[in-house]
Amino acid sequence: MCVEVQELPCREGHIGLLTLNSPATLNALTEKMIVIIRNSLRRWSEDPRICVVVLQGAGEKSFCAGGDIRDLYRSLTGADDPDAAFSVFQREYELDYTLHRFPKPVVAIGHGIIMGGGLGLFAACRYRLLTPDAILAMPEIAIGLFPDVGASWFLNRLPGRLGLFMGLTGARLNVSDALRVGLAEMALPSHGRQDLLTQLQAERWSGHAVADDSRLSGLLNHLEVSDYRELSASHLEIHERDIARLCAGPDLPDIINQLLMAPVDDDWWRTCMKTLKGGNPLSAWLIWNQLKKAQQMSLKDVFRMELAMVWECLRRPDLAEGIRARLIDRDQNPQWSFASLLEVSEDVIEAHFLPVWDDETDPMQLE
Repeated sequence: MCVEVQELPCREGHIGLLTLNSPATLNALTEKMIVIIRNSLRRWSEDPRICVVVLQGAGEKSFCAGGDIRDLYRSLTGADDPDAAFSVFQREYELDYTLHRFPKPVVAIGHGIIMGGGLGLFAACRYRLLTPDAILAMPEIAIGLFPDVGASWFLNRLPGRLGLFMGLTGARLNVSDALRVGLAEMALPSHGRQDLLTQLQAERWSGHAVADDSRLSGLLNHLEVSDYRELSASHLEIHERDIARLCAGPDLPDIINQLLMAPVDDDWWRTCMKTLKGGNPLSAWLIWNQLKKAQQMSLKDVFRMELAMVWECLRRPDLAEGIRARLIDRDQNPQWSFASLLEVSEDVIEAHFLPVWDDETDPMQLE
């Protein structure tokens, strides 16, 4: 079963437990997995027995590494219905929006790799817990996409233009980084996942969302947490001032030039700059614009905007080319549509922000 769906009895009430169960693919999301999770959430939202929902990943390596990119590549390059790839994104956006607005408390327990669509799931949950091995990133610029699945919402809420930096560089944040900037609430010990479930089952849940949320918050505040002195040192503690300074300003080409020319020298920074230098120039413009446009948007409108961006990205050649170069042929030499930022026209950028869907035309029909 690609998603294990369980209803665990507690002293009173039940926990709905969803376990992404494809360790061989680092729990990469397929359409089937998305549908199972979405349908379970819809059912549990109306089931008075289910008081708390927990989302986790199976295996030792990953909560969720993102969407199934190889499957996406087959859709983009094969003889399948050309709308099939968009349908998967549409379902994924429905799922993430459902999580953001779920009427009962949802706990995400993240471990290992949490990237792309995995970070979209994680960020949408009410309570976000990490184990010490967690690595979080939005690396879509490397394959010719943009930070999607609601990233315009959660990246904009990070301090000092860190969201822009993460989108442009695919920066990998460790557990200390995530706690520092509020992408997670606490760090569990490595053995903490099962201990948490045991404690949740020992509780008396009322079935009233506000009361259960209060009880859950109190329980989490008394959990055994990792000794912060033993966690990996924060990259952001070292670099956040440089990031805020270098990413300030109104001109994207200047910002990127400042980042690439900065006299900062450590392995983490060099990896970020390598991704930025090899990333898709059009994606960089999309990231710049999506974060600016989303600043005054509701969550609903952010999701609509991003889905329109996805629609246009699927029509253009860069996404298939990026996946080919990074994951299929692995030559690491994508031939982007535009060789530099300055070659990208305003018309091409703006085409990604149309159509402007409303309540009647929205393909997700968000409530």
